[in-house]
Amino acid sequence: MDFWSVDCLGNHLHDLHYYSCIMSGLEIERKFLVKKGDAFKRAAFSSSHIKQGYIPCDNATVRIRIRDDKAYLTIKGKPFVGFLTRYEFEKEITMNEAENLMYLCKGGVIDKCRYLVKCGDHTFEVDEFYGDNEGLVLAEVELRSEDESFEKPDFIGIEVTGDHRFYNKQMLRNPFSLWRETIPEEYRR
Repeated sequence: MDFWSVDCLGNHLHDLHYYSCIMSGLEIERKFLVKKGDAFKRAAFSSSHIKQGYIPCDNATVRIRIRDDKAYLTIKGKPFVGFLTRYEFEKEITMNEAENLMYLCKGGVIDKCRYLVKCGDHTFEVDEFYGDNEGLVLAEVELRSEDESFEKPDFIGIEVTGDHRFYNKQMLRNPFSLWRETIPEEYRR
């Protein structure tokens, strides 16, 4: 590694430490495709229905989510360069506020069912998508550090962390139905 790489990395590590001190919500997550079948449903200890939309914003992701009978406003920053970590702010809002904010969302809504699956010390959030994204099932796990090890359930497949096609906001613009043939058959429903 040359001087400039080390200096640049040092600056990012400093920024990461700075933001972790002043911001309460840093998110570190990894994302995976889920193999065909219903193993994730049988392993789930909870499930909920989610509808979410996105308010246009250049430097962050602003999401309105209705999850069963609760609603949330979430703001996510871009990942720190070279890291899986990003800032996340989430606040519960009233259902009325969420329904009104949905009118500001562009591109429609993501419709999915989320299943929670415990494996080892972690809980995986497994999302089964509907509508234009039907046939896609993704799993996410949140970590306390980028290098934290974790146990994966048998139904977890290849990692897609960082592949923008699998970001919910991106799937509104470019739904899975348009590119489903680009992923291996064992992950298509």
